Amino acid sequence: MALRRLLFIAIFSVALNSLCCHFALGAAAGKIILGYASPGRALPFWVAQDIGLFNKYGVDVEPVFIRGAPILVAGLAAGDIQVGSTGGSATLAAVAGGQDLKIIATFGSRNNFDLMAQPNLKRPEDLRGKRIGLTSIGGTTWMALLLWLEHFGLDVQRDKMQLQALGEQALTVQALEAGIINAAVLDGINSSRIKPKGFTVIGEYSDLKHQFLSQALVVQRSFLQQRSETLENLLKAEIEAVAYIVAPKNKTAAVKTLMRRMKINAAGAEEGYLDLLRVLERKPLPSVESMVHVQRLMKAQNPKIGAVNLDELNDARLIKKLDDSGFIDKAFAAEGMKP
Repeated sequence: MALRRLLFIAIFSVALNSLCCHFALGAAAGKIILGYASPGRALPFWVAQDIGLFNKYGVDVEPVFIRGAPILVAGLAAGDIQVGSTGGSATLAAVAGGQDLKIIATFGSRNNFDLMAQPNLKRPEDLRGKRIGLTSIGGTTWMALLLWLEHFGLDVQRDKMQLQALGEQALTVQALEAGIINAAVLDGINSSRIKPKGFTVIGEYSDLKHQFLSQALVVQRSFLQQRSETLENLLKAEIEAVAYIVAPKNKTAAVKTLMRRMKINAAGAEEGYLDLLRVLERKPLPSVESMVHVQRLMKAQNPKIGAVNLDELNDARLIKKLDDSGFIDKAFAAEGMKP
């Protein structure tokens, strides 16, 4: 166990050092590095780039994929990433550890993860003693797993499950297909790839009713204080991108963007598009409700997380300003939609 922990620390340190070096020049030049850990949720950023919305609002944004929410949040806390698109579990852990982070928008507060298993496993109780693949320990898929297990009356330690962090969803799918793991938590774009192959849906996303923060924009408090106008303009670009994505007339263009960016076929991209529509918040106001279950489950493992004030963690001022001004309504109306 000690050796595994040392190996994890070494790998994490190398990844973080690489992250810092990679972004140093961009940060120095005033570029906003927007880190995301889930490619399936990055469509609004890609659309904002492709149709010129970041340019429209005068923000120089570079969306960058980071393998795992804990590494993303570590880069955010270090200042190498200026804005993070991530879930609630890694954010809460960082804040409990002393980082001064703020959630400024919540674009996903519903479960969109299926719990998938190899074809020979048919029931939730068949997961006892099995290997379960996740993107990262402490990230959004980990939190989704805990909620699924609670839903089924299972427990990682009591039921002797082995959790394996695999870095990204594509690798998790490969590991499940190869039999390296027995089950996995997958978003719709990835679970749809293996459902036709006979893999078992132990838990379908719609059956898990709990709200939980799956995608938020997170920044350091100091960056919010110093660059609030920049962040407001970034939010304007993303809100217009969301309005563009949900408008039926733009579905073909959005699907093509997913195909090109994720290097997947048309069927997979369409499933990813529909999966995203299920969870995208059109008025992304940060809410305490989306964090309650995350905090409840995490504080059992780290009591400091229970002391985090969720009202203080959320800072809804920028989104509320955009909503009160009518900007969000106008953005959707321009695409023929209601927010």
